[in-house]
Amino acid sequence: MLASLILTLREGMEAALVIGVILGVLRKVGRQDLIPSVWVAAVAAVGVSLGVALGLNWLKAEFKGSGEQLFEGGTMILAAGSMTWMVFWMHGQAAELKHKVEMGIHRASTGRWVLFFLAFLAVVREGIELVVFLLAARLASDPLQELFGAAIGLGLVILLAWLIMTSSRRLNLVRFFQVTDVLLGVFSAGLVGMGIGEFNELGWIPSGIEHVWSLNTFLPDTSIVGQLLHALVGYSSSPSLSQVMAYAIYVAVLCGVLLLRHFPALFHTPVVKQ
Repeated sequence: MLASLILTLREGMEAALVIGVILGVLRKVGRQDLIPSVWVAAVAAVGVSLGVALGLNWLKAEFKGSGEQLFEGGTMILAAGSMTWMVFWMHGQAAELKHKVEMGIHRASTGRWVLFFLAFLAVVREGIELVVFLLAARLASDPLQELFGAAIGLGLVILLAWLIMTSSRRLNLVRFFQVTDVLLGVFSAGLVGMGIGEFNELGWIPSGIEHVWSLNTFLPDTSIVGQLLHALVGYSSSPSLSQVMAYAIYVAVLCGVLLLRHFPALFHTPVVKQ
């Protein structure tokens, strides 16, 4: 549930930020006549995202046996890759996002259809990403809990967006995206491990060692805590060697890249003048 809540909050806030900036710029330049086009674009984007969600759920229902494992494993790896790309792209972009959107709106505000597609693409990108993420999260835990978490996340998005637009206080977007980047990185690592587990069962990726360790006596997958950890971080009480290696490599690479971007001086070798 927590995974779907954070994912919905993150994607929803990005979409709300873009729509808020678009509306603000249109009011500044006196083009309130274009505001209805923005809302129509947002509603259309939500409709397309829901259509993609229904289509993916129908597609999953059509798969049986090994086909279902392939679909689930592929979805988890795809979602993990998309989350990773989002973390890298958003890292360092939050502070400039508003300016970039404003520049785009100033260029597009002369044409109603151009503005419509700008708003539509901004929202539908977040919506389809969220659909893939939630589908992967649902495959890893109870669907009703994930739906409940997504509903709470959507409610928080609406509340935060309303507070930001109606009060003088502003959300620290840089800090918000930094915190959610960490959480998304944790979720992504878990999805990588679970996706590799599905491919282990298919025989597409060798396990190496089928059970590197076993914590079934202390913390089985079927326990409440085990199910929670499984949904959040991909916990497995008896993982294979390839799962452990994939998880460790992913975390190491992600941390290395983020450290390089945060503290480039740590990886910089000073040049000694002769």
